[in-house]
Amino acid sequence: MTSYGYEAIDAAGKPVKGSIEADNIDKARSDLKSQGMTVLALKEQSILTRDININIGGKPKARDLSVFCRQFVSMIRAGVTILDALRMLTEATENKKLQEAINEVRISAEKGESLASAIAEHPKVFPDLMVNMVAAGEASGSLDKSLERMAVQFERSNRTKSLVKKAMMYPLVVIIVAIIVVIVMLVKVIPSYVNMFDQMGTELPGITKAVQAASNFIINKWFILAPCIAVVVVAIMQFSRTDAGKHFFGKLTLSIKPIKNLVVKTASAQMARTLSTLMGSGVPLVESVEIVSRTMTNVYFKEALEAAKDDIIIGQPLSVPLQHCGLFPPMAYHMIRIGEESGNTEEMLDKLADYYEEEVEMAVATVMAAMEPMIIVVLAGIVLVLVAACMAPMLTMYEALDGM
Repeated sequence: MTSYGYEAIDAAGKPVKGSIEADNIDKARSDLKSQGMTVLALKEQSILTRDININIGGKPKARDLSVFCRQFVSMIRAGVTILDALRMLTEATENKKLQEAINEVRISAEKGESLASAIAEHPKVFPDLMVNMVAAGEASGSLDKSLERMAVQFERSNRTKSLVKKAMMYPLVVIIVAIIVVIVMLVKVIPSYVNMFDQMGTELPGITKAVQAASNFIINKWFILAPCIAVVVVAIMQFSRTDAGKHFFGKLTLSIKPIKNLVVKTASAQMARTLSTLMGSGVPLVESVEIVSRTMTNVYFKEALEAAKDDIIIGQPLSVPLQHCGLFPPMAYHMIRIGEESGNTEEMLDKLADYYEEEVEMAVATVMAAMEPMIIVVLAGIVLVLVAACMAPMLTMYEALDGM
């Protein structure tokens, strides 16, 4: 496709400038007119005149999508047409990538596509969950209710993820600071101590020699160490994306008790909230479970829900495979079973989600409480080694003086 720069007047009468990609200039002019613009000037852009598109916003977050859904609901309930609502949302949205996606959704909708189909064309912006919710809302004539449910879903999901990130952020920051302090000690402080004792002719103890060797390696071989660390990090990241890596790290998180508690409760909250949102908008149970499985971050929960979908197809209630997989806590499948027997599955899923979202908060506090003393012990050990390496030569020298 060729890039064309244009000057035009938009539907609101405002002058606008920008660029558009099309197969030819006539197609570009036609696309601009379909967007409600009056074209004043249109010409092909060269390498020097082509717009540089720097996406500052990045991928839309759950909070961005929640605001989008809330605003969309307000406009629809105020009697604004979907096309006009999309046009206003394009102007009101701050995230660049989301703004572009909404504008393209509007163009597709103007061509006669359903809103769900138009949204589905942007899987990197709008998740499958939202596509199915919008499709269900359009089919049932309750698009506003579906979008409102999605807004709640995004808000709760964002809150849960923020809590988990908070639990991980503290130890990560402490570890980074500790690494920086150790490097500074090894590169600046230790060499000055060692040089001082070398000049005094003092025999260095073993611990000081070991720390000195580490210091010399970092100072003289950093150009080898840094690439090695980078290669290891990249290798771990690549491995984590493979099937074997997903299973390895998934099993690892389920093997450490405090982390397992957090992972299980987070997965239970996410499963219940998402399933309730989908079923409440009329999405069939089998399709809902399949969508929920794709939202799971731990591969073992993903596989458990995929297996549950197959069991539901042959006639089993959802609570049975959830119990047999051994991953979800008893509270989860017991409450779902009660909902199935009473015909209030959606209501029970909502209560289950509320319960486990509160449990996630408590689990985060527990994980942080468990990590703090462990981090302190590790840092104390590192400091003790460095202090011992500095003090041992002094003690050796004092012992030599006492023996004279």
